Amino acid sequence: MSTMKFCRMCDNILYPKEDKEQKILIYACHYCYYEELAVNNCVYYAEVHQSAAKRNRALRDVTADPTLPRTESVQCAKCSHGEAVFFQATSRGEEGVTLNFVCCNPTCLHRWTD
Repeated sequence: MSTMKFCRMCDNILYPKEDKEQKILIYACHYCYYEELAVNNCVYYAEVHQSAAKRNRALRDVTADPTLPRTESVQCAKCSHGEAVFFQATSRGEEGVTLNFVCCNPTCLHRWTD
């Protein structure tokens, strides 16, 4: 991860800037125009982790959505509940569409694909 960089001449923040001719990343000062070559091409990296509470809230919203179809012909492998909401979605990196099921039992909310 990249950290903040400061100008060696005036101690102000250095900002990432692209040298379009040489196709390289440099850090430049907006005040004294000092520039230095970037050692790492990563300007910012963020890793997002979804909390279990947010995931459960999203699944609860899916099971309460009246526009999604429901089925009683499947059984949840986790709690054996006989009703599920289903929808189609594309998976990352895969071609085609998968059928996603979410258990309608409010204490379970198990999700599986078919």
